[in-house]
Amino acid sequence: MKKPVFYYHLFVLVLIGFVFSSCNTRKFKVWVGTGNEQKIYNLKYGEHKRQKMDVFLPTGYAVNNPVVLLIHGGGWTMGKKEHMIQIQKMLFQHNIPSINMNYRLVSGSKKITYREQLEDINAALLKFNTLAENAELQPDNYILLGESAGGHLALLYGYGHPERIKKIISLSGPTDFYSPQYLNSFYSKYSSPTIQKVVGTKFDRKNLSEEFKRASPIANISDVPTLLFQGNQDFLVNQKQGLALDSALTAQNIAHKFVYMERTGHAPRFFSKRKRDSIIYPNILEWIRK
Repeated sequence: MKKPVFYYHLFVLVLIGFVFSSCNTRKFKVWVGTGNEQKIYNLKYGEHKRQKMDVFLPTGYAVNNPVVLLIHGGGWTMGKKEHMIQIQKMLFQHNIPSINMNYRLVSGSKKITYREQLEDINAALLKFNTLAENAELQPDNYILLGESAGGHLALLYGYGHPERIKKIISLSGPTDFYSPQYLNSFYSKYSSPTIQKVVGTKFDRKNLSEEFKRASPIANISDVPTLLFQGNQDFLVNQKQGLALDSALTAQNIAHKFVYMERTGHAPRFFSKRKRDSIIYPNILEWIRK
């Protein structure tokens, strides 16, 4: 018996935001089911108003089961944890414990970059470490699952913390802001203004700062098993982003799986129930359990 844990395209982004615009992310609440399963909403992991997370603890998991941390997308400047709630519910139904987090959004005026977002991931995990014993789970035993910008953050944090992160899952995540392949692509022409804001450093194509390399998962790979999803018609995150990381992981003999989906755009689970239920979710579950 477990103890209670105490207390793209603009159109795509706007559409996802509209779907979840009625969700209330402010109130802390706890739900306990008849089997002692638990859902804790809006647990604070820091003092900023965005530093909140939802913790779902089903029944039937083992002490050594990893906890899946969900990281939402939204171009680093938008989005919220409710965008990942369907994945969290799916994990709960399969008896997989999970955390679903908000994080501070990139802002030039507030001097928030991807670095602060990585700090938030770290803070959320450290917070859960303090609760792990109450949840009958082990600390520092996590799988990161991020979508779009969240996929980038999952890859970058995961490769930087192999002692804490056991596996990574990236759904349509950007991987490269630095290489000649990226710089010479049409994709870099329309994505570089956003990336400049994310990194917080001027994007000078002729004299590119090393900061863009530090922000690129492909340039910071470590031995963390990685599951990648990429659509061949993704106009928000070009298909070469996933293909390049797949090649780099293969070259370094890092355990990974690359799910390349034909006739598929960005974040396809929102737009294709068939692909979600027959390709995306089964691969996620298999990767978590293997």
